[in-house]
Amino acid sequence: MKYLSGLIRLIVSLIGSTIIIYAINFVAGFAGADYSFTNGEVFVIWILMAILINNCFKN
Repeated sequence: MKYLSGLIRLIVSLIGSTIIIYAINFVAGFAGADYSFTNGEVFVIWILMAILINNCFKN
């Protein structure tokens, strides 16, 4: 059960980080900012955001 719980938390973290990154970029676009990220930058931001979300699950 620990593996299943960990896998679910990982998937939720990765999906949540994707949603948050694109939401921030979308809102910044309305404010007039034009951000362009390379694939490496997006990957690093995506992984760091997933780690942050995963840490929020811990009690």
